[in-house]
Amino acid sequence: MDSTATLASPDDPVGHLRPRIQGALDAFLDAQRELLGAASEQTLPLVDAAAAFLSGGKRLRPTFCYWGWRAAGGDPADDALVTIGAALELFQASALVHDDLIDASDTRRGLPSVHRRFAALHRDSGWQGDPDAFGAAAAILLGDMLLAWSAEVFDHAAVDGDRLRAARTVFDRMRTEVGGGQYLDMLEQVSGGSLPGGQADRARTVIRYKSARYSVEHPLVIGGALAGAPEPLLASYRRFGTALGEAFQLRDDVLGVFGDPAQTGKPTGDDLREGKRTLLIAYALERASADEAALVGSLLGDPALDLDGVTALRRVLVGTGALARVEALVTDLVADARSTLDAADVTDDGRKALSQLIELTTERTH
Repeated sequence: MDSTATLASPDDPVGHLRPRIQGALDAFLDAQRELLGAASEQTLPLVDAAAAFLSGGKRLRPTFCYWGWRAAGGDPADDALVTIGAALELFQASALVHDDLIDASDTRRGLPSVHRRFAALHRDSGWQGDPDAFGAAAAILLGDMLLAWSAEVFDHAAVDGDRLRAARTVFDRMRTEVGGGQYLDMLEQVSGGSLPGGQADRARTVIRYKSARYSVEHPLVIGGALAGAPEPLLASYRRFGTALGEAFQLRDDVLGVFGDPAQTGKPTGDDLREGKRTLLIAYALERASADEAALVGSLLGDPALDLDGVTALRRVLVGTGALARVEALVTDLVADARSTLDAADVTDDGRKALSQLIELTTERTH
């Protein structure tokens, strides 16, 4: 890998970093293909599925990690951040493979989800047993492999030992929090919103732990720790990242209901079919009439929900003011992120790039 290649610039915060991350991932998967292929060529569909899943994408987590490094004065030509970025992408892939299985999602980024891919392999091959059970088992195994690979790649980054250990502590915490957040998300769906505490507060807790912190905050802090950033700057990163990460997930939740499938890569209303107890739903139920609440109760989580049902739920979300409240919260969170960035002691190019990333992660059609 060319250590002199230009990484992301403030004017193009993802374009130049993407190919370097992809190159690192491809090289790693080539090594895994050789290792597994030596055991049996029958294992290679696992690597092929990982390669397909890891091809492309926004690379936002590596980008935030890189700018956490760069804004703290890190060397822009250092290959270590490419290695760490690849580790973050492997963890992201692990989480998504498992998440799609838990949610019974048919697609991811417009392609069959991993468990559907392996179920199709089973059917096409004429094998014995249940194709869906085989697909689920293969997805669990691949998700576990991706999780293990993420740690393997992270630990091979060429970074000073103390800084790498500090960053690894954040990485480990991130991976644990995502698992806990995923569990809380499952609880919300099976409990029908009946757990103790306010439903909106619980929805925001799920957002923070399942998505927000690991999408922005933790990658930023990992980058800062690798650069040896002082604690006041890391504290700024945490506040900036929490606010922006939550805004990012709220925008994603809105797109999950109102977005264009061509942009989201998932069918219209998939989050509604999965019964996701998002902040949109919590806000809607706070102000819903008895009839509106009954409608939500009857349609949310229906796997056969059709376009008419999606439209009916959208009307409730708009009519109760839930959509407007979420949009207002996104605006407030973005303002908090901006004010935190304005006060942070970061490099000029880092400030410019992080400001651009605010726009990139919260735009209405990302």
